[in-house]
Amino acid sequence: QVQVVESGGGLVQAGGSLRLSCAASGSIFSINAMEWYRQAPGKQRELVAGITSGGSTNYAESVKGRFTISSDNAKKMVYLQMNSLKPEDTAVYYCNFRLGYEIRRDYWGQGTQVTVSS
Repeated sequence: QVQVVESGGGLVQAGGSLRLSCAASGSIFSINAMEWYRQAPGKQRELVAGITSGGSTNYAESVKGRFTISSDNAKKMVYLQMNSLKPEDTAVYYCNFRLGYEIRRDYWGQGTQVTVSS
């Protein structure tokens, strides 16, 4: 069993910052990648940022230059530093741990709410 738990969400004014954290625990055999997604009301879940076990990162165009993903593989943690937040960043943010390479499995957290007021 693998458990994934996000933390760090909250209410912030536009222009402010938040740091999300995500911890995985349990039978973690091989971390392939870690990702942050978000889902706003009435919209599909979208990829915000991802980082591979080797440290390669990718970002959605809408957050480039404002958000930074980082990880501590030994601690099985992934972080999302969010700066210059905008009201359109308001969403539930989900963390995903992708384990394995030949056979991959995704493990999701329950989500953490981020609300940016104008």
